Amino acid sequence: MNEPLALIIEDDEDLAEIFGQALTAAGYVTEIIRDGLAAQTRIKEITPAVITLDMHIPQISGDRLLQQIRGDARLSKTRVVVTTADAIMGENARGTADLVLIKPITFSQLRDLSARLRPRDR
Repeated sequence: MNEPLALIIEDDEDLAEIFGQALTAAGYVTEIIRDGLAAQTRIKEITPAVITLDMHIPQISGDRLLQQIRGDARLSKTRVVVTTADAIMGENARGTADLVLIKPITFSQLRDLSARLRPRDR
């Protein structure tokens, strides 16, 4: 089976790299996008298994992207992990996201949680 794709939408370069390493360790192929506009374009082209979504990203907000992801039937099986340092924003996303992680997020925390979100072999 091919490795599932994890899309990392995170503007902080260091965090994006850590998330990428954690998701790779959990068995995903990763792609990093650093702004909301580029993410909006890219999610129209691909169907990732998991998206990690920073809520404070340039150009288009994470909450707007989350609504667009959830409104796209093609992405109905995509798991969304919201990452934010804003506890209120995280709480507001709880009904829409599959997981909400409040920053700081450790490598092992993201790796272990992401491994549990991996699609199962059929």
